[in-house]
Amino acid sequence: MMANRYLYLMLLPTVLYFLIFEYKPMYGAIIAFKDFNPFAGVAGSPWVGFKNFEKFFESYYFFRLLKNTFLMSFYSLLFIFPASLVFALLLNELRIKKLKSFLQTVSYLPHFVSLIVICGMIIDFTKPGGIINSLLLGIGIISEPIQFLILPEWFRTIYVGSGMWQSLGWNSIIYLAALSGINPSLYEAAVVDGAGRWKQLTHITLPGILPTVLILLILNVGTLLNVGWDKIILLYNPGTYVTADVISTFVYRRGVMEADYSFSAAVGLFNSVINFTLLVLANRISRKTTESSLW
Repeated sequence: MMANRYLYLMLLPTVLYFLIFEYKPMYGAIIAFKDFNPFAGVAGSPWVGFKNFEKFFESYYFFRLLKNTFLMSFYSLLFIFPASLVFALLLNELRIKKLKSFLQTVSYLPHFVSLIVICGMIIDFTKPGGIINSLLLGIGIISEPIQFLILPEWFRTIYVGSGMWQSLGWNSIIYLAALSGINPSLYEAAVVDGAGRWKQLTHITLPGILPTVLILLILNVGTLLNVGWDKIILLYNPGTYVTADVISTFVYRRGVMEADYSFSAAVGLFNSVINFTLLVLANRISRKTTESSLW
């Protein structure tokens, strides 16, 4: 142990960070089982058991929130996850280095732009006089401008589509790193055997990065009910609550805007338990069907 003391010393700040900012705050989760009073504190507030959970389950908005949260996350997983993989595979096939570097740089940029700016751009692009309406009018798809952010049926499309634009390049980095780890001699042997690009892709490239893909898929399934509430809050309005309101935005309104801390903590804890359950199930299924898993 003394021989590695400097390594342990370097690890100390990270350990302290998680203890102070990740594990210690978990104590506050018990307010979900209390009628929390800020003046009495966590310890002094009376216990109410599962009353806050029952209140949420019996709420008129329960099924709507669960449905919206699941669909928003599912659509993001269905479209954004494979799109990043396909984009990485396409970049890997490029042999013009300057073009490859240019496309990578352009695709990474949206990830580093402030979310406030991103949402402002989305609002400008989707307004009646914005570029999207102008383009659709120009090619004759629509006959009059559409107020996309006012209509509930368009919100999920805008959310997922803009999310793909934001994260496409950034998410592909991990796949590109996995692709770089594949032994080049495998491709050379495949060429000698007469395998074309498609055969190389299906028999070498995809199997080579499959463990990475499965691990990322498990992690994404484990956060299936964690939707980016900050982006939704910046884009939605009461008129689009029917499709845009999710668990995290509901918790924000009840906990921060209405100061109903115990109820919002119960809703947030319920969300975390469901996510943890999905993570365990996805990991177990992956472990039984393949050799890749988180543990």
